[in-house]
Amino acid sequence: MSIFTRVFGGGRRPAATLPYASDSPEGLAARWVRWVAGVGPLHNPVGDTTGADAGVNQPDDVWFLAGTFGGDVERRCAVPAGTPLFFPAFNMWHRNAEGPPPHLHRAVGDLVVDGSPIELETIATPVPFEVVGARLNPVTRTRKPVPMTVWGLWKRLDSLPSGQHVLRFAGGDGYGFTVRATYHLSVTPGPARDDSGVS
Repeated sequence: MSIFTRVFGGGRRPAATLPYASDSPEGLAARWVRWVAGVGPLHNPVGDTTGADAGVNQPDDVWFLAGTFGGDVERRCAVPAGTPLFFPAFNMWHRNAEGPPPHLHRAVGDLVVDGSPIELETIATPVPFEVVGARLNPVTRTRKPVPMTVWGLWKRLDSLPSGQHVLRFAGGDGYGFTVRATYHLSVTPGPARDDSGVS
């Protein structure tokens, strides 16, 4: 391994296979955590204040949306037509996990799409999954493999019709920590992903 690789973290190996089906609720939640961990601090979707980084490293079969590290945000982005959405209104991830995450009984969340309220789902990953993140990522803060679990109030939405949509979600732990995000989504045919691999 070269000095450049040691310093800047090149040669990152892929994470181990997930212990759940990739399209299951648990698999999607684990993949969302990996998505956030896969981007460094400069373009991380959770820290994005405008929606400019919403398309970074999106998978082909689902479009992830992000909350915040606390507080409110308003974002605008394009989403490819025919792509389902998946996101947490509120979640908590746990590093170096050895078992299932704790259930946050006081946590709350809500979701409104185009003015209509939609019920959220409680999703947790009972078996730890491995995350190999980007350098200085906000999830593991390391490029080394880390066993993780996550608990949260989530939603998978079928693809929205082509056109303009407003999606708002909010949540909190019940002890004062809150997140709130408003997305102005433009559902259009054609690619909206950023496959540049920024980290």
